[in-house]
Amino acid sequence: MPTVLALETSCDESAAAVVRDQRVLASAVASQIEEHALWGGVVPELASRRHVEALPALIEQVMAQSGLRYADLDAIAATAAPGLVGALLVGSVTGRSLARLHGKPFLGVHHLEGHLCSVHLGEPLPEGPFLVLLVSGGHTEMIRVDGPGRYQRLACSRDDAAGEAFDKVARLLGLGYPGGPAIQAAAAQGDPDRFPLPKGRVSLSEGGFHPYDFSFSGLKTAVLRLVNQLKAEEASGGDPLPLADVAASFEQVVADVLVERTTRCALDQGLKTLVLVGGVAANRRLRQRLEERCQVLKLQWRAAPLAYCTDNAAMIAVAAEQRFCAGRSSSIRLAVTPRLPLEQAPVLYEPQAAF
Repeated sequence: MPTVLALETSCDESAAAVVRDQRVLASAVASQIEEHALWGGVVPELASRRHVEALPALIEQVMAQSGLRYADLDAIAATAAPGLVGALLVGSVTGRSLARLHGKPFLGVHHLEGHLCSVHLGEPLPEGPFLVLLVSGGHTEMIRVDGPGRYQRLACSRDDAAGEAFDKVARLLGLGYPGGPAIQAAAAQGDPDRFPLPKGRVSLSEGGFHPYDFSFSGLKTAVLRLVNQLKAEEASGGDPLPLADVAASFEQVVADVLVERTTRCALDQGLKTLVLVGGVAANRRLRQRLEERCQVLKLQWRAAPLAYCTDNAAMIAVAAEQRFCAGRSSSIRLAVTPRLPLEQAPVLYEPQAAF
């Protein structure tokens, strides 16, 4: 039952957690959303500075809440990839310094592997393998998981990730940042069937369409044209812009596309369990549509607990636990990288630092 202190600073949320055997002993997150909302998105330099300010207090807080000393820890982990370089460095340097200071193994963790492991913080999973739909601010992917560290990406978004589409449409509708919660709130009283919007597909060079891959840029453009049309009608004496209906129609199309293609992929792969993780996994309509579809198709499904859908350090700790139990650790000289495919996560545990 390894006990891990983990740090997460890949983007705009500073986080620390202490986890033992996939059970959270303490977790704390300092969000920067209000500051970045002033700019309509994440400002990398600002994010890095806030991590420097917030992380020491967060570490002190979770160590106190867990009731543990550093001597009680088995390892210390931090996100090493992918993410904003300056932000990643804050967590990585802090984690490696603590590991060196207290004589503990260090593990550099892949951020997406953390999201995959976030589901283990909830109800026990049915026996694998299973298919994961990972939907976050910068990633929309389908990943087959055959066991700890055994991943195969089966589909992805070819342009905007679902979270990015939420942010851009929310900005278009004047709903603020981040877009996911803003659109969910606006759509609560809207009619999701009022405006038929396109379900973007990815063309194949030999003809036809990719059965699983996603594309949300066309949907974003369709919403822009719809809003311009509705505003022109309003200016000519028509009804006010039906903001709730536009938001609900957009939200439903995104949820339906994600659910339809993921369940199709699961059936084609012969998998009986679907797992939903990532920041967009907190969306109520997406969870509802997935549950309804899985009931019809007799598939089991699980989702990461709401508290661990967005970026957090508990999920990083679980990923580190799995690697640690497999006898892995990272070089104390391991740096960070803004881009690293999930399939290359094993390089984080090579004896010689990969970067």
